[in-house]
Amino acid sequence: MVAFAILIFVFLGSVEGFSTKSQPCTYDQSKICKPALATAAFSTISFLLGAVTSVVSGFLGMKIATYANARTTLEARKGVGKAFITAFRSGAVMGFLLAANGLLVLYIAINLFKIYYGDDWGGLFEAITGYGLGGSSMALFGRVGGGIYTKAADVGADLVGKVERNIPEDDPRNPAVSNMYLQICYSSINSKYEFWFLILGCK
Repeated sequence: MVAFAILIFVFLGSVEGFSTKSQPCTYDQSKICKPALATAAFSTISFLLGAVTSVVSGFLGMKIATYANARTTLEARKGVGKAFITAFRSGAVMGFLLAANGLLVLYIAINLFKIYYGDDWGGLFEAITGYGLGGSSMALFGRVGGGIYTKAADVGADLVGKVERNIPEDDPRNPAVSNMYLQICYSSINSKYEFWFLILGCK
């Protein structure tokens, strides 16, 4: 995350040769826009904000899913209807929390950046685009990393069961199988929750 932030700062800052002087705006030559170095710095900050918000969204999604799964399992003993209501309400909590989390951080970032940019809306919009890029990158690596870790657990469970104990694939007697399903559950929740944040909060 920090390496990407440094790359963004270097690339955006080098557009105008790390200039610290205000220049005429490209969209309106009569207006003076903020220097490229300032836009690079604010874009880097918004990138880090988006990345952190995406990671927090994934963590909160896993936390809520843990409690939701336990409550849904307990309610399922009383009937399918009660279990469905519990699961539906848990999903609604996750969705509203996700949207509120992303939009709140974006709203605060825009208002703080506006103190510096003032009427320079072009510079403000350029600086805030890093927020979506940060959320995208963390969602991407969460998805890919979670998938690789899940596949490693799957292959490891199958190899240990078949080769060492002659247990069939996905047999409940193999303790690694439960670990594999746990990894599938949480990597799916984490990556999907971060992608929902990306769609709702960043786009």
